[in-house]
Amino acid sequence: MLSDKSITIIKSTVPVLEVHGVTITKRFYQMLFESHPELLNIFNHANQKQGRQQTALANAVYAAAKHIDRLPDILPAVKQIAHKHRSLGVKPEHYPIVGTHLLQAIKEVLGDAATDDILEAWAEAYGVIADVFISVEAEMYEEARSRSGGWEGWRAFTVERKAEESSVITSFYLVPQDGGALAGYEPGQYISMKLDIPGEPNTHIRQYSLSDAPGRPYYRISIKREDTEEDRAAGIASVYLHHSLQQGETLWLSAPAGDFTLDRSDNRPLVLLSGGVGITPMLSMLLTALERQPQRQVTFIHAVRCGHEHAWKNEVAALAEKHPHLNVSFIYGHPTQQDVVEQAFDKEGYIDLEWLKSAVPTPDSAFYFCGPIPFMRTVNSLLTEWGVPAADIHYEFFGPSGSLTSEA
Repeated sequence: MLSDKSITIIKSTVPVLEVHGVTITKRFYQMLFESHPELLNIFNHANQKQGRQQTALANAVYAAAKHIDRLPDILPAVKQIAHKHRSLGVKPEHYPIVGTHLLQAIKEVLGDAATDDILEAWAEAYGVIADVFISVEAEMYEEARSRSGGWEGWRAFTVERKAEESSVITSFYLVPQDGGALAGYEPGQYISMKLDIPGEPNTHIRQYSLSDAPGRPYYRISIKREDTEEDRAAGIASVYLHHSLQQGETLWLSAPAGDFTLDRSDNRPLVLLSGGVGITPMLSMLLTALERQPQRQVTFIHAVRCGHEHAWKNEVAALAEKHPHLNVSFIYGHPTQQDVVEQAFDKEGYIDLEWLKSAVPTPDSAFYFCGPIPFMRTVNSLLTEWGVPAADIHYEFFGPSGSLTSEA
């Protein structure tokens, strides 16, 4: 437990962290990697270059300070981060290293304002928060190891086959090399993949949603190729997987993780909204709901640039014909002339509230969405405007968590 004095001091730093948080975390990562370059084999380099990891950490530190006297309030966020840590292989011995450099960054950025009392209070607070993470992650490691078909660490899988789903998305069907059982997972969860890419000095770890329903004799991940100039940093792994990795080769995976999962105890109408490659966890949820809750009313809305980039269009349309409780709509932001001629979409442009109300039977539904951050901000804003309770709004960021209520 934290002392009352430390709680008071930590809460007094909240306004400072709101202003200087990202500067502190940027400096923290610089010092961390200078002192421990081996940790570059764990962190996503693209997220570092884009500043997303620094912002996410700053937000987490700010939230911890703001709720330091009510740490149970941030337990959901702790569990979400802990899922990623377990998936990446973060261990207890990493926490003292992080704590040392975080305190150094606070002292360096704040200068004389970082008094001995403030640094001592933050050292105490970090120790308490680190213990919470270590405890939660220990339970997750044990659960991953002890479940049927489960394992700890990295397990070798063979690429059984590759399947092109659209001009930019390819699926990889993966089976364990040891011939053992596969751990089950909840629709919406992801796996981490460890890659040693020729010419790259560090290991790259990427997390990809499982895109098929649980219970199959394989894991399927479906990856968008990011090869534009703008996405070059983020696309190192995806380009390698698309162009270089062949059927029969080996990938190393950690066990499924993640807290963005379909609540199958809820029988109210289900609304699944996806943008671009955000379709992957939504498709897993769709297939699971149709198999295990066949009487549940499901609305599936997918937004994509055009028909060339539209993955699983025919498969989803066939499901709609087969299942009377499933309604499907496609939105094309920039349809081609062929898309127009074929009447391949239900709406051109972008999603708006008037159209959403026409496509969704009732706001008393469970809403799940995933996709690019601008798409997610729009959907979140529309649902809030419609009066959908926050408890019924569920979403997943690809990468570090961000904000859906600002451009930050």
